[in-house]
Amino acid sequence: RSLQLLNDKVREKKLMVQKTSDTLSACRLRSKMLVKQLDHVDMEIEREEEAGNVAAVSRLQAVSYRLCTELETERELELSLALTLKQNLVELWQIETEQEKYDILREQLQKDEEELQMQYQEEREVRIWKEKITALQAEGTRRTREKREKEAQREREERNKKLLEDAKRNHEKAVCFLRQSMARIHEKNAKEEAKAQEHMERRIQAVLSLKTSITSNREKLQTLQNLNKAKALEAKKEEMKMREAILAEGGNVVREIFLHKRQQEHEKRKEAFREQQKSRKIEIVSRILQERAATHRQRKSQSPTKAIKAHVTVIFNCIFKTCVLSPKPWCPPSVYSLAGEGTAPQGESSENTAQDVLQESGDEDTERDKTLLVPEFPGLWNQEFDLHKVPKAEDPTQLALRTIRTQMAKEKMEKLQTGILHKQTVPAQEHKGCAFHSKPSYIHFKDFDVGQIYKKKIILTNASYTVNYCRLVGISECLKDFINVHFDPPGKMSSGMSCEFLVTFKPMINKGLEGAVKFMAQTGPFSVPLKCTIKTCMLALDKELIDFGSLVVGETISRPISLTNSGALGARFR
Repeated sequence: RSLQLLNDKVREKKLMVQKTSDTLSACRLRSKMLVKQLDHVDMEIEREEEAGNVAAVSRLQAVSYRLCTELETERELELSLALTLKQNLVELWQIETEQEKYDILREQLQKDEEELQMQYQEEREVRIWKEKITALQAEGTRRTREKREKEAQREREERNKKLLEDAKRNHEKAVCFLRQSMARIHEKNAKEEAKAQEHMERRIQAVLSLKTSITSNREKLQTLQNLNKAKALEAKKEEMKMREAILAEGGNVVREIFLHKRQQEHEKRKEAFREQQKSRKIEIVSRILQERAATHRQRKSQSPTKAIKAHVTVIFNCIFKTCVLSPKPWCPPSVYSLAGEGTAPQGESSENTAQDVLQESGDEDTERDKTLLVPEFPGLWNQEFDLHKVPKAEDPTQLALRTIRTQMAKEKMEKLQTGILHKQTVPAQEHKGCAFHSKPSYIHFKDFDVGQIYKKKIILTNASYTVNYCRLVGISECLKDFINVHFDPPGKMSSGMSCEFLVTFKPMINKGLEGAVKFMAQTGPFSVPLKCTIKTCMLALDKELIDFGSLVVGETISRPISLTNSGALGARFR
Protein backbone atom coordinates (compact mmCIF):
# COMPACT_ATOMS: atom_id res chain seq x y z
CA ARG A 1 0.00 0.00 0.00
CA SER A 2 2.89 2.42 0.76
CA LEU A 3 4.49 1.65 -2.60
CA GLN A 4 1.20 2.23 -4.34
CA LEU A 5 0.84 5.53 -2.51
CA LEU A 6 4.35 6.62 -3.62
CA ASN A 7 3.54 5.65 -7.22
CA ASP A 8 0.37 7.72 -7.06
CA LYS A 9 2.27 10.70 -5.71
CA VAL A 10 4.86 10.40 -8.50
CA ARG A 11 2.15 10.33 -11.13
CA GLU A 12 0.42 13.35 -9.58
CA LYS A 13 3.66 15.37 -9.40
CA LYS A 14 4.57 14.47 -12.96
CA LEU A 15 1.13 15.58 -14.08
CA MET A 16 1.45 18.87 -12.15
CA VAL A 17 4.94 19.49 -13.59
CA GLN A 18 3.64 18.82 -17.09
CA LYS A 19 0.67 21.18 -16.62
CA THR A 20 2.91 23.90 -15.07
CA SER A 21 5.46 23.63 -17.88
CA ASP A 22 2.68 23.83 -20.49
CA THR A 23 1.19 26.89 -18.80
CA LEU A 24 4.66 28.50 -18.58
CA SER A 25 5.30 27.89 -22.27
CA ALA A 26 1.96 29.44 -23.14
CA CYS A 27 2.71 32.44 -20.92
CA ARG A 28 6.12 32.98 -22.60
CA LEU A 29 4.50 32.72 -26.01
CA ARG A 30 1.92 35.38 -25.08
CA SER A 31 4.70 37.62 -23.76
CA LYS A 32 6.56 37.41 -27.10
CA MET A 33 3.37 38.24 -28.96
CA LEU A 34 2.70 41.23 -26.73
CA VAL A 35 6.28 42.49 -27.30
CA LYS A 36 5.82 42.25 -31.05
CA GLN A 37 2.45 44.06 -30.84
CA LEU A 38 4.01 46.78 -28.68
CA ASP A 39 6.82 47.32 -31.20
CA HIS A 40 4.29 47.53 -33.99
CA VAL A 41 2.19 50.09 -32.05
CA ASP A 42 5.29 52.22 -31.38
CA MET A 43 6.05 52.27 -35.10
CA GLU A 44 2.48 53.29 -35.87
CA ILE A 45 2.65 56.10 -33.26
CA GLU A 46 5.82 57.47 -34.86
CA ARG A 47 4.24 57.33 -38.32
CA GLU A 48 1.04 59.11 -37.14
CA GLU A 49 3.07 61.77 -35.28
CA GLU A 50 4.96 62.50 -38.44
CA ALA A 51 1.63 62.69 -40.25
CA GLY A 52 0.20 65.01 -37.55
CA ASN A 53 -2.84 62.78 -36.82
CA VAL A 54 -3.53 63.58 -33.18
CA ALA A 55 -6.60 61.34 -32.76
CA ALA A 56 -4.85 58.30 -34.11
CA VAL A 57 -1.87 59.02 -31.94
CA SER A 58 -4.07 59.21 -28.81
CA ARG A 59 -5.78 55.94 -29.72
CA LEU A 60 -2.48 54.19 -30.39
CA GLN A 61 -1.04 55.49 -27.11
CA ALA A 62 -4.00 53.98 -25.24
CA VAL A 63 -3.42 50.67 -27.03
CA SER A 64 0.27 50.85 -26.16
CA TYR A 65 -0.55 51.50 -22.51
CA ARG A 66 -2.88 48.51 -22.42
CA LEU A 67 -0.28 46.26 -24.05
CA CYS A 68 2.35 47.37 -21.56
CA THR A 69 0.02 46.53 -18.68
CA GLU A 70 -0.71 43.06 -20.10
CA LEU A 71 2.97 42.44 -20.72
CA GLU A 72 3.81 43.24 -17.10
CA THR A 73 1.04 40.93 -15.94
CA GLU A 74 2.30 38.08 -18.13
CA ARG A 75 5.85 38.54 -16.85
CA GLU A 76 4.67 38.38 -13.24
CA LEU A 77 2.72 35.26 -14.07
CA GLU A 78 5.75 33.77 -15.81
CA LEU A 79 7.89 34.35 -12.72
CA SER A 80 5.29 32.71 -10.41
CA LEU A 81 4.91 29.72 -12.78
CA ALA A 82 8.67 29.27 -12.98
CA LEU A 83 8.87 29.26 -9.19
CA THR A 84 6.00 26.74 -8.92
CA LEU A 85 7.59 24.51 -11.55
CA LYS A 86 10.87 24.56 -9.68
CA GLN A 87 9.15 23.57 -6.42
CA ASN A 88 7.24 20.72 -8.12
CA LEU A 89 10.44 19.42 -9.65
CA VAL A 90 12.15 19.45 -6.28
CA GLU A 91 9.23 17.53 -4.70
CA LEU A 92 9.19 15.05 -7.58
CA TRP A 93 12.92 14.39 -7.19
CA GLN A 94 12.46 13.85 -3.44
CA ILE A 95 9.63 11.35 -3.98
CA GLU A 96 11.63 9.47 -6.64
CA THR A 97 14.60 9.34 -4.29
CA GLU A 98 12.39 7.90 -1.54
CA GLN A 99 10.83 5.47 -4.04
CA GLU A 100 14.25 4.05 -4.99
CA LYS A 101 14.74 3.03 -1.33
CA TYR A 102 11.90 0.48 -1.68
CA ASP A 103 13.08 -1.32 -4.86
CA ILE A 104 13.97 -4.49 -2.90
CA LEU A 105 10.55 -4.49 -1.27
CA ARG A 106 8.92 -4.00 -4.69
CA GLU A 107 10.73 -7.02 -6.11
CA GLN A 108 9.65 -9.12 -3.09
CA LEU A 109 6.11 -7.92 -3.55
CA GLN A 110 6.12 -8.94 -7.23
CA LYS A 111 7.37 -12.41 -6.27
CA ASP A 112 4.64 -12.72 -3.63
CA GLU A 113 2.01 -11.68 -6.17
CA GLU A 114 3.25 -14.25 -8.68
CA GLU A 115 3.12 -16.98 -6.04
CA LEU A 116 -0.39 -15.84 -5.08
CA GLN A 117 -1.48 -15.97 -8.75
CA MET A 118 -0.06 -19.50 -9.05
CA GLN A 119 -1.95 -20.51 -5.91
CA TYR A 120 -5.14 -19.02 -7.35
CA GLN A 121 -4.57 -20.93 -10.59
CA GLU A 122 -4.20 -24.22 -8.71
CA GLU A 123 -7.35 -23.57 -6.69
CA ARG A 124 -9.17 -22.70 -9.93
CA GLU A 125 -8.10 -25.97 -11.53
CA VAL A 126 -9.23 -27.95 -8.45
CA ARG A 127 -12.60 -26.19 -8.50
CA ILE A 128 -13.04 -26.90 -12.24
CA TRP A 129 -12.20 -30.58 -11.65
CA LYS A 130 -14.78 -30.77 -8.86
CA GLU A 131 -17.39 -29.07 -11.05
CA LYS A 132 -16.74 -31.59 -13.83
CA ILE A 133 -17.22 -34.45 -11.38
CA THR A 134 -20.49 -32.82 -10.16
CA ALA A 135 -21.69 -32.35 -13.77
CA LEU A 136 -20.96 -36.01 -14.54
CA GLN A 137 -22.89 -37.08 -11.45
CA ALA A 138 -25.81 -34.80 -12.45
CA GLU A 139 -25.78 -36.27 -15.97
CA GLY A 140 -25.93 -39.76 -14.51
CA THR A 141 -28.80 -38.74 -12.23
CA ARG A 142 -30.67 -37.19 -15.19
CA ARG A 143 -30.27 -40.34 -17.26
CA THR A 144 -31.48 -42.45 -14.35
CA ARG A 145 -34.51 -40.18 -13.92
CA GLU A 146 -35.28 -40.30 -17.65
CA LYS A 147 -35.10 -44.07 -17.57
CA ARG A 148 -37.48 -44.18 -14.60
CA GLU A 149 -39.86 -41.75 -16.36
CA LYS A 150 -39.85 -43.90 -19.50
CA GLU A 151 -40.65 -46.96 -17.43
CA ALA A 152 -43.43 -45.08 -15.63
CA GLN A 153 -44.77 -43.82 -18.99
CA ARG A 154 -44.77 -47.34 -20.36
CA GLU A 155 -46.57 -48.64 -17.28
CA ARG A 156 -49.07 -45.77 -17.54
CA GLU A 157 -49.71 -46.55 -21.21
CA GLU A 158 -50.24 -50.21 -20.42
CA ARG A 159 -52.63 -49.28 -17.60
CA ASN A 160 -54.53 -46.88 -19.88
CA LYS A 161 -54.72 -49.54 -22.57
CA LYS A 162 -56.10 -51.98 -20.04
CA LEU A 163 -58.61 -49.39 -18.84
CA LEU A 164 -59.71 -48.71 -22.43
CA GLU A 165 -60.17 -52.43 -23.04
CA ASP A 166 -62.18 -52.75 -19.83
CA ALA A 167 -64.28 -49.72 -20.79
CA LYS A 168 -64.90 -51.15 -24.26
CA ARG A 169 -65.89 -54.50 -22.78
CA ASN A 170 -68.18 -52.83 -20.24
CA HIS A 171 -69.68 -50.68 -23.00
CA GLU A 172 -70.45 -53.77 -25.03
CA LYS A 173 -72.13 -55.33 -22.01
CA ALA A 174 -74.09 -52.15 -21.37
CA VAL A 175 -75.21 -52.06 -25.02
CA CYS A 176 -76.33 -55.68 -24.75
CA PHE A 177 -78.28 -54.97 -21.56
CA LEU A 178 -79.73 -51.82 -23.15
CA ARG A 179 -80.93 -53.78 -26.15
CA GLN A 180 -82.56 -56.32 -23.90
CA SER A 181 -84.21 -53.54 -21.89
CA MET A 182 -85.41 -51.82 -25.08
CA ALA A 183 -86.80 -55.13 -26.32
CA ARG A 184 -88.71 -55.57 -23.05
CA ILE A 185 -89.97 -51.97 -23.25
CA HIS A 186 -91.13 -52.44 -26.87
CA GLU A 187 -92.86 -55.67 -25.89
CA LYS A 188 -94.56 -53.93 -22.98
CA ASN A 189 -95.61 -51.03 -25.21
CA ALA A 190 -96.99 -53.48 -27.76
CA LYS A 191 -99.04 -55.19 -25.06
CA GLU A 192 -100.33 -51.87 -23.79
CA GLU A 193 -101.19 -50.79 -27.33
CA ALA A 194 -103.07 -54.07 -27.88
CA LYS A 195 -104.99 -53.48 -24.66
CA ALA A 196 -105.76 -49.92 -25.73
CA GLN A 197 -106.95 -51.18 -29.14
CA GLU A 198 -109.18 -53.74 -27.45
CA HIS A 199 -110.53 -51.04 -25.14
CA MET A 200 -111.18 -48.79 -28.14
CA GLU A 201 -113.06 -51.58 -29.93
CA ARG A 202 -115.25 -52.04 -26.86
CA ARG A 203 -115.94 -48.32 -26.85
CA ILE A 204 -116.76 -48.37 -30.56
CA GLN A 205 -119.23 -51.20 -29.96
CA ALA A 206 -120.79 -49.21 -27.14
CA VAL A 207 -121.07 -46.12 -29.36
CA LEU A 208 -122.64 -48.18 -32.15
CA SER A 209 -125.20 -49.55 -29.74
CA LEU A 210 -125.84 -46.00 -28.56
CA LYS A 211 -126.33 -44.92 -32.18
CA THR A 212 -128.84 -47.76 -32.72
CA SER A 213 -130.71 -46.66 -29.62
CA ILE A 214 -130.74 -43.04 -30.88
CA THR A 215 -132.14 -44.21 -34.24
CA SER A 216 -134.94 -46.07 -32.53
CA ASN A 217 -135.67 -43.08 -30.37
CA ARG A 218 -135.77 -40.88 -33.49
CA GLU A 219 -138.78 -42.87 -34.66
CA LYS A 220 -140.36 -42.24 -31.31
CA LEU A 221 -139.62 -38.55 -31.82
CA GLN A 222 -141.48 -38.53 -35.13
CA THR A 223 -144.46 -40.08 -33.37
CA LEU A 224 -144.23 -37.36 -30.74
CA GLN A 225 -144.13 -34.70 -33.46
CA ASN A 226 -147.31 -36.10 -35.00
CA LEU A 227 -148.84 -36.06 -31.55
CA ASN A 228 -147.77 -32.42 -31.21
CA LYS A 229 -149.50 -31.58 -34.48
CA ALA A 230 -152.68 -33.19 -33.20
CA LYS A 231 -152.33 -31.22 -29.98
CA ALA A 232 -151.88 -28.05 -32.05
CA LEU A 233 -155.16 -28.74 -33.84
CA GLU A 234 -156.82 -29.29 -30.50
CA ALA A 235 -155.30 -25.99 -29.30
CA LYS A 236 -156.87 -24.22 -32.29
CA LYS A 237 -160.20 -25.79 -31.50
CA GLU A 238 -159.87 -24.69 -27.88
CA GLU A 239 -159.03 -21.18 -29.09
CA MET A 240 -162.22 -21.13 -31.22
CA LYS A 241 -164.23 -22.36 -28.24
CA MET A 242 -162.62 -19.66 -26.04
CA ARG A 243 -163.48 -17.01 -28.63
CA GLU A 244 -167.10 -18.18 -28.72
CA ALA A 245 -167.24 -18.24 -24.92
CA ILE A 246 -165.86 -14.68 -24.69
CA LEU A 247 -168.41 -13.50 -27.28
CA ALA A 248 -171.16 -15.21 -25.35
CA GLU A 249 -170.06 -13.45 -22.16
CA GLY A 250 -169.85 -10.13 -24.04
CA GLY A 251 -166.13 -9.54 -23.45
CA ASN A 252 -163.43 -8.04 -25.72
CA VAL A 253 -162.30 -10.97 -27.86
CA VAL A 254 -159.31 -9.22 -29.38
CA ARG A 255 -158.00 -8.10 -26.01
CA GLU A 256 -158.40 -11.52 -24.38
CA ILE A 257 -156.72 -13.31 -27.31
CA PHE A 258 -153.86 -10.76 -27.31
CA LEU A 259 -153.32 -11.27 -23.58
CA HIS A 260 -153.37 -15.05 -24.05
CA LYS A 261 -150.77 -14.87 -26.83
CA ARG A 262 -148.56 -12.57 -24.77
CA GLN A 263 -148.69 -15.06 -21.92
CA GLN A 264 -147.70 -17.88 -24.30
CA GLU A 265 -144.80 -15.80 -25.68
CA HIS A 266 -143.70 -15.06 -22.13
CA GLU A 267 -143.67 -18.78 -21.33
CA LYS A 268 -141.74 -19.44 -24.52
CA ARG A 269 -139.09 -16.84 -23.64
CA LYS A 270 -138.75 -18.32 -20.15
CA GLU A 271 -138.19 -21.77 -21.67
CA ALA A 272 -135.60 -20.36 -24.11
CA PHE A 273 -133.85 -18.63 -21.20
CA ARG A 274 -133.70 -21.94 -19.31
CA GLU A 275 -132.20 -23.65 -22.36
CA GLN A 276 -129.63 -20.88 -22.70
CA GLN A 277 -128.69 -21.19 -19.02
CA LYS A 278 -128.32 -24.94 -19.45
CA SER A 279 -126.03 -24.53 -22.48
CA ARG A 280 -123.92 -21.97 -20.63
CA LYS A 281 -123.60 -24.36 -17.70
CA ILE A 282 -122.37 -27.06 -20.09
CA GLU A 283 -119.80 -24.64 -21.54
CA ILE A 284 -118.55 -23.65 -18.08
CA VAL A 285 -118.28 -27.29 -17.06
CA SER A 286 -116.33 -28.08 -20.23
CA ARG A 287 -113.86 -25.31 -19.43
CA ILE A 288 -113.46 -26.59 -15.88
CA LEU A 289 -112.86 -30.07 -17.28
CA GLN A 290 -110.18 -28.72 -19.60
CA GLU A 291 -108.35 -27.18 -16.65
CA ARG A 292 -108.69 -30.41 -14.66
CA ALA A 293 -107.44 -32.41 -17.63
CA ALA A 294 -104.32 -30.21 -17.76
CA THR A 295 -103.62 -30.88 -14.08
CA HIS A 296 -104.40 -34.58 -14.54
CA ARG A 297 -101.77 -34.81 -17.31
CA GLN A 298 -99.14 -33.63 -14.88
CA ARG A 299 -100.25 -36.08 -12.18
CA LYS A 300 -100.69 -38.86 -14.70
CA SER A 301 -97.00 -39.77 -14.70
CA GLN A 302 -97.17 -40.34 -10.92
CA SER A 303 -100.40 -42.37 -10.82
CA PRO A 304 -100.47 -45.97 -12.18
CA THR A 305 -101.73 -46.26 -15.73
CA LYS A 306 -103.61 -49.49 -15.02
CA ALA A 307 -105.67 -47.87 -12.28
CA ILE A 308 -106.60 -45.04 -14.65
CA LYS A 309 -107.66 -47.54 -17.35
CA ALA A 310 -109.85 -49.41 -14.87
CA HIS A 311 -111.33 -46.14 -13.64
CA VAL A 312 -112.12 -44.99 -17.22
CA THR A 313 -113.75 -48.36 -17.93
CA VAL A 314 -115.97 -48.08 -14.83
CA ILE A 315 -117.05 -44.52 -15.74
CA PHE A 316 -117.81 -45.45 -19.35
CA ASN A 317 -119.87 -48.49 -18.26
CA CYS A 318 -121.81 -46.31 -15.86
CA ILE A 319 -122.53 -43.79 -18.62
CA PHE A 320 -123.48 -46.59 -21.00
CA LYS A 321 -125.90 -48.15 -18.52
CA THR A 322 -127.35 -44.79 -17.54
CA CYS A 323 -127.81 -43.42 -21.07
CA VAL A 324 -128.41 -46.52 -23.21
CA LEU A 325 -129.81 -49.29 -21.01
CA SER A 326 -132.23 -47.08 -19.10
CA PRO A 327 -135.77 -48.49 -19.68
CA LYS A 328 -137.52 -45.17 -19.05
CA PRO A 329 -138.70 -43.43 -22.27
CA TRP A 330 -137.15 -40.09 -23.22
CA CYS A 331 -139.35 -37.00 -22.96
CA PRO A 332 -137.49 -33.87 -24.04
CA PRO A 333 -138.76 -30.73 -22.27
CA SER A 334 -138.52 -28.65 -25.43
CA VAL A 335 -141.07 -30.86 -27.18
CA TYR A 336 -143.57 -30.75 -24.32
CA SER A 337 -143.15 -26.97 -23.90
CA LEU A 338 -143.88 -26.41 -27.58
CA ALA A 339 -146.79 -28.83 -27.67
CA GLY A 340 -149.06 -26.40 -25.82
CA GLU A 341 -148.27 -23.60 -28.30
CA GLY A 342 -149.15 -25.64 -31.37
CA THR A 343 -145.63 -25.49 -32.97
CA ALA A 344 -142.95 -28.16 -33.45
CA PRO A 345 -139.20 -27.68 -34.16
CA GLN A 346 -139.01 -29.19 -37.63
CA GLY A 347 -135.44 -27.99 -38.44
CA GLU A 348 -133.83 -29.30 -35.26
CA SER A 349 -131.17 -31.95 -35.80
CA SER A 350 -131.36 -35.40 -34.26
CA GLU A 351 -128.03 -34.93 -32.47
CA ASN A 352 -129.26 -31.90 -30.46
CA THR A 353 -132.41 -33.81 -29.61
CA ALA A 354 -130.34 -36.72 -28.38
CA GLN A 355 -128.31 -34.36 -26.23
CA ASP A 356 -131.45 -32.87 -24.67
CA VAL A 357 -132.78 -36.39 -24.08
CA LEU A 358 -129.48 -37.37 -22.44
CA GLN A 359 -129.59 -34.33 -20.12
CA GLU A 360 -133.25 -34.89 -19.20
CA SER A 361 -132.75 -38.57 -18.48
CA GLY A 362 -129.78 -37.68 -16.30
CA ASP A 363 -131.94 -35.24 -14.30
CA GLU A 364 -134.82 -37.70 -13.88
CA ASP A 365 -132.78 -40.81 -13.00
CA THR A 366 -130.69 -39.39 -10.17
CA GLU A 367 -132.34 -41.77 -7.74
CA ARG A 368 -131.32 -44.82 -9.77
CA ASP A 369 -127.69 -43.71 -10.33
CA LYS A 370 -126.65 -45.34 -7.10
CA THR A 371 -127.83 -48.71 -8.31
CA LEU A 372 -126.48 -48.25 -11.86
CA LEU A 373 -122.94 -47.24 -10.80
CA VAL A 374 -121.82 -50.89 -10.69
CA PRO A 375 -118.55 -52.03 -12.34
CA GLU A 376 -118.55 -54.41 -15.24
CA PHE A 377 -115.52 -56.28 -13.85
CA PRO A 378 -115.62 -57.23 -10.17
CA GLY A 379 -112.84 -56.07 -7.91
CA LEU A 380 -112.05 -52.79 -9.69
CA TRP A 381 -114.75 -50.78 -7.94
CA ASN A 382 -113.28 -51.61 -4.51
CA GLN A 383 -110.10 -49.60 -5.29
CA GLU A 384 -109.98 -46.09 -3.91
CA PHE A 385 -108.58 -43.23 -5.99
CA ASP A 386 -108.05 -39.89 -4.35
CA LEU A 387 -107.52 -38.06 -7.64
CA HIS A 388 -110.37 -39.53 -9.69
CA LYS A 389 -113.41 -40.12 -7.46
CA VAL A 390 -116.78 -40.41 -9.21
CA PRO A 391 -119.48 -38.14 -7.71
CA LYS A 392 -122.70 -39.88 -6.71
CA ALA A 393 -125.14 -37.55 -8.49
CA GLU A 394 -123.00 -36.13 -11.31
CA ASP A 395 -124.40 -35.25 -14.72
CA PRO A 396 -123.79 -38.06 -17.30
CA THR A 397 -122.78 -35.43 -19.87
CA GLN A 398 -119.99 -34.26 -17.60
CA LEU A 399 -118.90 -37.85 -17.06
CA ALA A 400 -118.83 -38.46 -20.82
CA LEU A 401 -116.81 -35.29 -21.48
CA ARG A 402 -114.38 -36.14 -18.70
CA THR A 403 -113.93 -39.70 -19.97
CA ILE A 404 -113.30 -38.63 -23.56
CA ARG A 405 -110.79 -35.95 -22.56
CA THR A 406 -108.95 -38.29 -20.19
CA GLN A 407 -108.75 -40.95 -22.91
CA MET A 408 -107.44 -38.41 -25.46
CA ALA A 409 -104.75 -37.20 -23.04
CA LYS A 410 -103.76 -40.80 -22.32
CA GLU A 411 -103.46 -41.68 -26.02
CA LYS A 412 -101.44 -38.53 -26.63
CA MET A 413 -98.96 -39.42 -23.87
CA GLU A 414 -98.66 -43.01 -25.13
CA LYS A 415 -97.92 -41.77 -28.65
CA LEU A 416 -95.22 -39.46 -27.31
CA GLN A 417 -93.62 -42.25 -25.27
CA THR A 418 -93.70 -44.81 -28.11
CA GLY A 419 -92.43 -42.35 -30.74
CA ILE A 420 -95.74 -41.99 -32.67
CA LEU A 421 -95.64 -38.31 -33.62
CA HIS A 422 -98.17 -35.92 -35.07
CA LYS A 423 -98.10 -32.50 -36.69
CA GLN A 424 -98.45 -29.24 -34.85
CA THR A 425 -101.32 -27.32 -36.48
CA VAL A 426 -103.32 -24.20 -35.74
CA PRO A 427 -106.24 -22.76 -37.75
CA ALA A 428 -105.21 -21.96 -41.35
CA GLN A 429 -101.52 -22.97 -40.93
CA GLU A 430 -99.25 -25.86 -40.10
CA HIS A 431 -95.85 -25.78 -38.37
CA LYS A 432 -92.96 -27.01 -40.51
CA GLY A 433 -89.32 -27.48 -39.55
CA CYS A 434 -87.70 -28.01 -36.18
CA ALA A 435 -90.00 -27.56 -33.16
CA PHE A 436 -87.19 -26.12 -30.96
CA HIS A 437 -84.55 -23.51 -31.74
CA SER A 438 -81.26 -23.40 -29.84
CA LYS A 439 -79.25 -20.31 -28.94
CA PRO A 440 -76.48 -20.46 -30.09
CA SER A 441 -77.46 -22.50 -33.15
CA TYR A 442 -74.49 -24.86 -32.67
CA ILE A 443 -72.12 -25.63 -29.81
CA HIS A 444 -68.47 -24.85 -30.61
CA PHE A 445 -65.51 -25.45 -28.25
CA LYS A 446 -62.67 -23.61 -30.01
CA ASP A 447 -58.92 -23.72 -29.34
CA PHE A 448 -59.14 -26.10 -26.38
CA ASP A 449 -56.26 -27.40 -24.23
CA VAL A 450 -56.01 -31.03 -23.17
CA GLY A 451 -56.85 -31.54 -19.50
CA GLN A 452 -58.91 -28.35 -19.10
CA ILE A 453 -62.70 -28.25 -18.46
CA TYR A 454 -65.00 -26.10 -20.60
CA LYS A 455 -68.68 -25.39 -19.97
CA LYS A 456 -71.39 -23.78 -22.12
CA LYS A 457 -75.03 -23.02 -21.39
CA ILE A 458 -77.52 -23.50 -24.27
CA ILE A 459 -81.10 -22.16 -24.43
CA LEU A 460 -83.87 -24.15 -26.17
CA THR A 461 -87.00 -22.21 -27.30
CA ASN A 462 -90.30 -23.80 -28.31
CA ALA A 463 -90.87 -22.51 -31.88
CA SER A 464 -94.02 -24.55 -32.58
CA TYR A 465 -97.57 -23.24 -32.43
CA THR A 466 -98.84 -25.30 -29.47
CA VAL A 467 -97.71 -26.86 -26.19
CA ASN A 468 -94.73 -29.15 -26.76
CA TYR A 469 -92.50 -31.53 -24.81
CA CYS A 470 -88.75 -32.09 -24.94
CA ARG A 471 -86.51 -34.81 -23.53
CA LEU A 472 -82.82 -35.70 -23.91
CA VAL A 473 -82.08 -38.79 -26.04
CA GLY A 474 -78.28 -38.78 -25.91
CA ILE A 475 -75.16 -37.62 -27.74
CA SER A 476 -73.09 -38.94 -30.62
CA GLU A 477 -71.03 -42.07 -30.01
CA CYS A 478 -67.69 -40.32 -30.61
CA LEU A 479 -68.44 -37.69 -27.92
CA LYS A 480 -69.50 -39.92 -25.03
CA ASP A 481 -66.03 -40.06 -23.44
CA PHE A 482 -65.52 -36.28 -23.52
CA ILE A 483 -68.95 -34.58 -23.36
CA ASN A 484 -71.39 -34.50 -20.45
CA VAL A 485 -74.89 -32.95 -20.82
CA HIS A 486 -76.90 -31.83 -17.78
CA PHE A 487 -80.59 -31.37 -18.73
CA ASP A 488 -83.61 -31.28 -16.41
CA PRO A 489 -86.80 -31.95 -18.48
CA PRO A 490 -89.10 -28.93 -17.96
CA GLY A 491 -92.34 -30.79 -18.78
CA LYS A 492 -94.85 -29.20 -21.12
CA MET A 493 -93.74 -25.88 -22.64
CA SER A 494 -96.03 -23.32 -24.21
CA SER A 495 -95.14 -21.71 -27.52
CA GLY A 496 -92.27 -19.24 -27.09
CA MET A 497 -91.08 -20.54 -23.71
CA SER A 498 -87.44 -21.55 -23.13
CA CYS A 499 -85.39 -23.98 -21.08
CA GLU A 500 -81.63 -24.41 -20.50
CA PHE A 501 -79.12 -27.27 -20.52
CA LEU A 502 -75.41 -27.32 -19.64
CA VAL A 503 -72.73 -28.95 -21.81
CA THR A 504 -69.38 -29.83 -20.15
CA PHE A 505 -66.35 -30.68 -22.32
CA LYS A 506 -63.21 -32.29 -20.85
CA PRO A 507 -60.71 -33.02 -23.67
CA MET A 508 -58.35 -35.94 -23.14
CA ILE A 509 -56.77 -35.98 -26.63
CA ASN A 510 -55.66 -33.20 -28.94
CA LYS A 511 -58.03 -34.02 -31.77
CA GLY A 512 -61.02 -32.30 -33.42
CA LEU A 513 -64.46 -33.78 -32.71
CA GLU A 514 -67.85 -33.40 -34.35
CA GLY A 515 -71.27 -34.68 -33.35
CA ALA A 516 -74.64 -33.61 -31.98
CA VAL A 517 -76.76 -33.53 -28.82
CA LYS A 518 -80.00 -35.40 -29.64
CA PHE A 519 -83.48 -34.57 -28.30
CA MET A 520 -87.00 -35.90 -28.83
CA ALA A 521 -89.97 -33.52 -29.12
CA GLN A 522 -93.68 -34.10 -29.67
CA THR A 523 -93.27 -33.33 -33.39
CA GLY A 524 -90.19 -35.47 -33.91
CA PRO A 525 -86.49 -35.75 -33.10
CA PHE A 526 -84.10 -32.83 -33.42
CA SER A 527 -80.45 -32.24 -32.56
CA VAL A 528 -78.05 -29.41 -31.72
CA PRO A 529 -74.71 -29.69 -33.62
CA LEU A 530 -71.55 -29.83 -31.52
CA LYS A 531 -68.01 -29.18 -32.74
CA CYS A 532 -64.64 -29.18 -30.95
CA THR A 533 -61.64 -27.71 -32.81
CA ILE A 534 -57.98 -27.77 -31.76
CA LYS A 535 -55.59 -24.84 -31.92
CA THR A 536 -54.56 -24.08 -35.51
CA CYS A 537 -52.61 -21.42 -37.34
CA MET A 538 -54.58 -19.39 -39.91
CA LEU A 539 -52.29 -17.23 -42.03
CA ALA A 540 -53.90 -14.70 -44.35
CA LEU A 541 -52.71 -11.76 -46.47
CA ASP A 542 -54.52 -8.45 -46.56
CA LYS A 543 -54.17 -8.18 -50.37
CA GLU A 544 -54.86 -10.59 -53.21
CA LEU A 545 -53.34 -8.34 -55.90
CA ILE A 546 -50.40 -5.93 -55.62
CA ASP A 547 -51.13 -2.99 -57.94
CA PHE A 548 -48.29 -0.49 -58.51
CA GLY A 549 -50.33 1.66 -60.92
CA SER A 550 -48.73 3.83 -63.58
CA LEU A 551 -44.92 4.13 -63.37
CA VAL A 552 -42.19 6.26 -64.95
CA VAL A 553 -38.97 4.66 -66.15
CA GLY A 554 -36.44 4.76 -63.34
CA GLU A 555 -39.08 5.36 -60.62
CA THR A 556 -39.17 3.19 -57.47
CA ILE A 557 -42.49 2.41 -55.73
CA SER A 558 -43.04 0.20 -52.65
CA ARG A 559 -46.22 -1.42 -51.38
CA PRO A 560 -46.57 -2.99 -47.86
CA ILE A 561 -48.20 -6.42 -47.38
CA SER A 562 -49.59 -7.55 -44.00
CA LEU A 563 -49.49 -11.24 -43.05
CA THR A 564 -51.88 -11.99 -40.14
CA ASN A 565 -52.19 -15.14 -38.04
CA SER A 566 -55.80 -15.19 -36.75
CA GLY A 567 -55.46 -18.65 -35.20
CA ALA A 568 -54.36 -19.63 -31.71
CA LEU A 569 -51.24 -21.58 -32.78
CA GLY A 570 -47.95 -19.96 -33.81
CA ALA A 571 -46.26 -20.82 -37.11
CA ARG A 572 -43.07 -20.11 -39.06
CA PHE A 573 -43.21 -18.80 -42.62
CA ARG A 574 -40.88 -17.75 -45.41
